[in-house]
Amino acid sequence: MSEGEKDKRVPIYVDGQEVLVAPGTNLVEAAALAGKEVPHYCYHPKLSVVGNCRMCLIEMGTPGRDRATGEPLLNDDGSPKIMWVPRPVIGCATTASPGMHVRTDSPIVKECREGVMEFLLVNHPLDCPICDQAGECRLQEFATDYGRGYSRFIEEKNVKPKRTRIGPRVMLDDERCILCSRCIRFTEEFAEEPVLGFTDRGSYTTLTTFPGKELAHNYSLNTVDICPVGALTSTDFRFKMRVWFLKETDSIDTESSVGCNTVVGSREGKIHRITPRRNDLVNDTWMPDSGRALYKMTEGDDRVLNYAIDGKPCSPDEAFSLAATLLNNPDVAIVGSGRLSLEEQFLLTRIRARIPGPTPSYLVARTGQGDGKLLSADRNPNVRGALLTGLIEDLPAKELTPLGRLVNEGTVRTILVVGEDLSAAGLTRDQLKRVSVIYIGSHHNETSSLAKIEIPLLTVFEKAGTFVNQQFRVQKFAQAIPGPKGVLFGLSNFTRLLALLPGGETLAPGVSAAWEQMAREVPELEGWTFGGISSTGRVVSDARFAHLPFIETAGLHFEPKSAVAAEA
Repeated sequence: MSEGEKDKRVPIYVDGQEVLVAPGTNLVEAAALAGKEVPHYCYHPKLSVVGNCRMCLIEMGTPGRDRATGEPLLNDDGSPKIMWVPRPVIGCATTASPGMHVRTDSPIVKECREGVMEFLLVNHPLDCPICDQAGECRLQEFATDYGRGYSRFIEEKNVKPKRTRIGPRVMLDDERCILCSRCIRFTEEFAEEPVLGFTDRGSYTTLTTFPGKELAHNYSLNTVDICPVGALTSTDFRFKMRVWFLKETDSIDTESSVGCNTVVGSREGKIHRITPRRNDLVNDTWMPDSGRALYKMTEGDDRVLNYAIDGKPCSPDEAFSLAATLLNNPDVAIVGSGRLSLEEQFLLTRIRARIPGPTPSYLVARTGQGDGKLLSADRNPNVRGALLTGLIEDLPAKELTPLGRLVNEGTVRTILVVGEDLSAAGLTRDQLKRVSVIYIGSHHNETSSLAKIEIPLLTVFEKAGTFVNQQFRVQKFAQAIPGPKGVLFGLSNFTRLLALLPGGETLAPGVSAAWEQMAREVPELEGWTFGGISSTGRVVSDARFAHLPFIETAGLHFEPKSAVAAEA
């Protein structure tokens, strides 16, 4: 919050405690600033307010004024006289004004919550032990915190449809739906593909899809994330793991340059799901469905798991020793990747500096159709990182035509390729057979099958580091699961290779050690530390690259060239 915004804050009183908030702040959010929870179901900070559930009822009053003169009314002690609204109001649709008083735990508020909760549970199946939402169900939590603890309902429940497929990735158990309408509003307001709605009335009101439609867009699983109960579930995660067993790790969606913030849920070294993590500066609380399946790469049959020379397994020492020998020549080229972390790209530049000769360096562009939301046309998560570190000087192309010419001319005889398939980038099998390929990658491809040396690389889920997204925002990701047995951890592949090259530069294979070097050598990162980057990231100056025609960007909060100044 800027100083100007702080100056505009107004005082309100939550259960007698003064708290400063921006004018117009929703009272659910205002109470949270005072450390008070106002329970709610239909309210969501990124969706419109509808006031469906009535769970957020509170008492509200404002300083009174004389109707004739407009002068403030005062108590005998000179304090403002508070005129309380005679009935509770819903917090989600009430905004803060100067001097407002709010009661969140008065007897009448508690009685209202108990009544609302009792009605919500009238037709609910109460199948918590077998419900897939158990462990992260707001109905379960609020029933415990704010419910009566017993039910007076003795009639038969109204049973609604169960196990209804409403899309390729979403299943609906209508009997659990509490009609909060979050999913309906999300498909209308964010996805802009309204396919959900309510049908029938009263106790028979049912969530359904429009006739002939299904919930199939690339943001459908966000409805599962925001469903406060177990009505909407993911077909991929449904009944596969209890959420309280999962270890949650902060990560980044690597499918495009938007850099959506995510949470990776894993147990005992196996990833079970990926969900969005709130970052109002990048992705709000959403992410594309396509990014949620990326974890399956960790168990792919095509993983590179062995160090090899000419296709035969060898020790890491043998692989690195031969690689260093091949790189100690003036006829070397490097092909990096926009999917590497910032630290890996930086260490590639250190390796390049130790190679005699000009050592041309390339990146391969990946492009696709951007959706104008959270999937950009630039399908590499870290092209801007390669620019910052100096691994490349210009935007990458889809095909490595210049490298192909150098191979044909015999100028390049060794190629260090990291995480890319040169065949897909325009080089022929004949060209690849004419050079010694040192392949460092996580998965096999045609290039690895023709490589002189194969060195396995960890996936983004098996290491820690940073990416630089389309806003030039440096964002951290943490290691979620261990790497495969026998594969060196962290940045070891790069630091071990660097140590064997002329000059014998020795660096610790940790992220923090790489940042110590980057802070000294990359002007935009001067004075930075890995630990100093917040959970929402930190914007780096992009002035050095203002002349580059970047691929079309996307995102809810794409920041212009003044991003650094604005954030400061």
